Amino acid sequence: ALQELRIEHRWEAINEETNEMENARLEGRKYRARKFRNGETRKEILFRSRLLLFKDPAAWNVKQRKRASVLFELYPDIQKAFALVQRLRRIYSSCKSVAGARLKLALWYNQVNEAGFHSFNSVAASVFAHSTRILNFFNNRSTNASAEAFNAKLKDSVSKSV
Repeated sequence: ALQELRIEHRWEAINEETNEMENARLEGRKYRARKFRNGETRKEILFRSRLLLFKDPAAWNVKQRKRASVLFELYPDIQKAFALVQRLRRIYSSCKSVAGARLKLALWYNQVNEAGFHSFNSVAASVFAHSTRILNFFNNRSTNASAEAFNAKLKDSVSKSV
């Protein structure tokens, strides 16, 4: 949902730059894209911010911090969406019980609803629809993948012994 928002803004920036280039050509002047304090154009910032939006801010390098600062200044909605993603991540990393995770997820649903991002509403609806299975993660912090791996090992040992 966050990347969808970034891409939407990127297409707007591409169209804006194309129009500005055409206007400059019609007026007989050379086009120069505006560069921001990190040395990148709007289009470059939106393109190059893809990976940093997947990371925790603590893992950003200096360039990514500068890029994020400019990005969030230009697009407060991306910053708001990024904060929603980080809150959901924190639920998984910090909650130790099903009850605590359920409460935090309920608060997260409310924040998503208040934010008004259509694509996040879809994500929240999906999380809500599968909340029972998702909350099982907080019982012993294991996913279905670990159960599948254990099952595969059992099948492998049974087939070798036969």
